Amino acid sequence: MNIAVFGNIYQDNHIDAINGLLCALLNEGATIVAEKHFYEYIKERLPEMTMMKIVCDDSIEPNIVLSIGGDGTFLKTAAKIGEREVPIFGINSGHLGFLSGAQIDEYKEVAKTITKGDFMVENRILLEVNVDRDVRLPKKFALNEVAIQKNASASMLSMHTEINGSQLSTYHGDGMIIATPTGSTAYNLSVGGPIVHPACGCWVISPNAAHSLTIRPVVVPDNLEITVTTSSQRSSDFRLSVDGDSVCLPIGTTITLRKANHVVKVAQYKDYLFSKTLRNKLMWGR
Repeated sequence: MNIAVFGNIYQDNHIDAINGLLCALLNEGATIVAEKHFYEYIKERLPEMTMMKIVCDDSIEPNIVLSIGGDGTFLKTAAKIGEREVPIFGINSGHLGFLSGAQIDEYKEVAKTITKGDFMVENRILLEVNVDRDVRLPKKFALNEVAIQKNASASMLSMHTEINGSQLSTYHGDGMIIATPTGSTAYNLSVGGPIVHPACGCWVISPNAAHSLTIRPVVVPDNLEITVTTSSQRSSDFRLSVDGDSVCLPIGTTITLRKANHVVKVAQYKDYLFSKTLRNKLMWGR
């Protein structure tokens, strides 16, 4: 089995477990390639790891990808895999790890599960992002959310929002979040948006510090196109964030969001249940 490994480079506290994981995968007969920066990080700390090879993004053709880190690392991994739709198994060595299938200290079980192909794969939908400006977006697709935010020193932002060309509302406030079901437990949750099962086909539109008590989050089908045009009386620009990577855009920009033509394939243990994840990660019932 060919396995590609991605990870962040701030994992000195977990280096022994990472070493155990890589050795266990090799012992199970896997061929391992690694993303460049993670490869260099591992080689510096584990010089005896001579069986691992470096891989360029354009030449990735693995059976599965391992993402070692937190949810941020998983999002970056998904962005690099792009439209290849290779299953990604998240191994959490970070804080929450909502997208992860296992913890880093479970590396022996992970190695057996991966090499035997004894896992399930879920398709997670993506938001495709376009703007009517000649700018380079930090990312074209969002697995978690697209956030429209006023700049730190700016006044209230107005966001005229339409769904399939029909007006929904003009939101006034600090910003708004358009989240996928996968991202409903991320930034969306922190502003009071609903938790949505990742198998649902929908988007969540949640205001951020709305200047009206009657404005509430709304859930819409994922086959609808969302457009948002910004305006402001005192600001000349705002920030657009795509899965945490942001760019500054001029006021008056129109953002168009629609369902992407490809998905992210998230690998999990076969006994994975979303309800179990909510109980464990959010400590429901404790």
